[in-house]
Amino acid sequence: MNHKSINRTITVIVPTLNGADTLREFFAALKRQHLQPDEILVGDSSSLDQTVAICQEAGAKVTLLDRDTFDHGGTRTKLAKQARGEILVFFTQDAILATRDALERLIAPLLLGDQVACTYGRQLPGKNASPVAAHLRLFNYPQESSVRKYADRCQYGLKTIFISNSFAAYKKDCLNEFDYFKNGLIFGEDTCTLGRILAAGHEVVYVADAAVYHSHNYSLGQELRRSFDIGVLHSSEKWLLDTYGGAETVGVKYIQSVLSMLLREKRYLLIPDCLLRIVFKMIGYKLGRSYKKLPASWRPLLSMHRLWWQRHT
Repeated sequence: MNHKSINRTITVIVPTLNGADTLREFFAALKRQHLQPDEILVGDSSSLDQTVAICQEAGAKVTLLDRDTFDHGGTRTKLAKQARGEILVFFTQDAILATRDALERLIAPLLLGDQVACTYGRQLPGKNASPVAAHLRLFNYPQESSVRKYADRCQYGLKTIFISNSFAAYKKDCLNEFDYFKNGLIFGEDTCTLGRILAAGHEVVYVADAAVYHSHNYSLGQELRRSFDIGVLHSSEKWLLDTYGGAETVGVKYIQSVLSMLLREKRYLLIPDCLLRIVFKMIGYKLGRSYKKLPASWRPLLSMHRLWWQRHT
């Protein structure tokens, strides 16, 4: 596949914040792609390092944002509305394309039919990923590609609307139809939009052979805060669980999977830490689901997105 055969304009969209440590590698991998985007749009939240200069050197158009006004959905929507592309490809600044054909493989399903509205690619563990962090990537991003539609919620539950804007592509006209991404969410703007897209009869494709390197070695506190934010999302957007099912089944499957991996690979010394992480995740999620009952002063302390609470308390 080459750009001429695609006959679609492509915009890459990247929100950034102090990303100098990864952005040079990010743009180098993007420049090596067989398929090159028609434009690169960056929304930078008042970075204090060389982020803006690196992006401009790579040919990106940079929109400067007040850090206090950054919103996972609203910022991406603002950039998407500016985009010239018919296909919008979203990245985070630390998602490094793994192969030279990853971008074209990601968008290929969008060219095959009207039903497919969006795609997302595989996220591989980074070089420094811990065994548990690496396994989480394998659990969430398996080796086999798949197609999901609204009816699949009966089989896959909440996993039906799993997607990540760290590496995802959308038809712009479809995003426009659903008013892009909801503003004001603590995070999970991609999941909420996909939930509406599938309910309207469209499909999402997971493209396993389109991959980026992207993983996090979270501390115990970060595990709790990440899960707290998921709980807040599920509490504030209760329709997701009402429509697609709860998160408990997915959680049980993950626990079984990660413990089986550690036992199979005889990593017995990692089991106590893994169990502690599971406990912290469970506590964080339950606190997040009940965040309205917590003192307002506690909420930002329990969250990964502390600035968000200044606008939503």
